Amino acid sequence: MDVKKRAEIIIEWINNYCDSASNKPEALVVGISGGVDSSVVSTLCANTGKKTIVLTMPIKQIKSQHDLSLSHAKWLKQKYKNVEHHLLEMDKIFTSFSQVLNKFDNEHGYANSRARLRMATLYQVAAANNGIVVGTGNKVEDFGVGFYTKYGDGGVDISPIADCTKTQVWELGRHLGVNEKIINTPPTDGLWDDGRSDVQQLGMSYEDLEKAMTNKDDPNYQKYLEIREKNLHKMNPIPVCKFNE
Repeated sequence: MDVKKRAEIIIEWINNYCDSASNKPEALVVGISGGVDSSVVSTLCANTGKKTIVLTMPIKQIKSQHDLSLSHAKWLKQKYKNVEHHLLEMDKIFTSFSQVLNKFDNEHGYANSRARLRMATLYQVAAANNGIVVGTGNKVEDFGVGFYTKYGDGGVDISPIADCTKTQVWELGRHLGVNEKIINTPPTDGLWDDGRSDVQQLGMSYEDLEKAMTNKDDPNYQKYLEIREKNLHKMNPIPVCKFNE
């Protein structure tokens, strides 16, 4: 599909959802990280013409990531009159959270807690603006390998690019005029103090993952399945104990 057409479909889909939703949302709330996914989603939201609130929520953030987030927010505000940006420093919140839970110290748990604290923040801002939280996950992350935090960045109201591969997201970014530095920066979830990349965590590039997702004969297919298997609990429905009576 032509990238211009893809962008138009997503923008129309967001507008149609808002116009037909029972709660008639008046704002689109997006967390931006300086990564291409959130940059693309926030730009698509801005193109709807609806009030778009972008939040930068640093928690011990790597400076280069934080700078890209602020740069993108500045660009959005200059280009779109319907965009407002808020920088919400969350270091103190996270520090208090980790101090209260010091008996339950776990690095992976704290990484996911960063995402969950941001999710709670997004929903608070959405509630204050009769808005909805717009997800930034792509197809590889959301439906391929489950590379997201359950009830963190996975906790959203709508997911406009969840049927787009990472390659298609990069294409959308260039089409929409997103900063090339953001597009070319190695993807990272920004949840770790050492700034580890997605490739380091997954053990595969997005390009290789995309190939493996669509071709069982791909040399990386088994590796893809192993990654996916570990995260199926995120993608499958919540188990429910049901009764016949």
